[in-house]
Amino acid sequence: MLTKLTGLLLFLSVAFPALAAEVAGVKLEDKDRVANSDLTLNGAGLRKRAFFQVYAIGLYLPEKKTAAAETVAVTGPKRVAIHMLRDVGAEQFTDALMDGMKDNHSEAEMKALEPRVKQLAAIMSEMKEAKKGMRITLDWLPAAGTAVTVDGRATGVPIPGEDFYRALLRVWLGDNPVQADLKKALLGETQ
Repeated sequence: MLTKLTGLLLFLSVAFPALAAEVAGVKLEDKDRVANSDLTLNGAGLRKRAFFQVYAIGLYLPEKKTAAAETVAVTGPKRVAIHMLRDVGAEQFTDALMDGMKDNHSEAEMKALEPRVKQLAAIMSEMKEAKKGMRITLDWLPAAGTAVTVDGRATGVPIPGEDFYRALLRVWLGDNPVQADLKKALLGETQ
């Protein structure tokens, strides 16, 4: 009897993987894998702009963190998974990221990041539009840099420098995040 119960539990755990979060109808898995490393969903939330739901976002780390500075400083592979809930032009999407970076960095820091910001803008412009239903991931790959994928397809070449990835994380987790309740949600608090 115990063997049958164990078999059933094993089947159910494989057949129905755990869902850690559901944000605006988007299911975010509890675990993800980047650069041969298992990552855990640290938090997930909803990016809103005025009355609109723009995207659901999940932050995956090697281990859960609750403090923003610690989260940004985590070493090893990381993933920001963005699930678009409405169509947004690539330029508008990129401008929003850049504004979030500017709000959390000095002019000198932005100057140092500028070539890589331009590289990200070029990658994003290739997609023309961030369409509803699209999944965009921003991965930190220690051996390569920041990799952007759109619906599982690599876009552009990885952008070097962990400082750049940390600058991206500060868009959501910095002292001046794009949305305060979203920052809390990505740090594991409920939104």
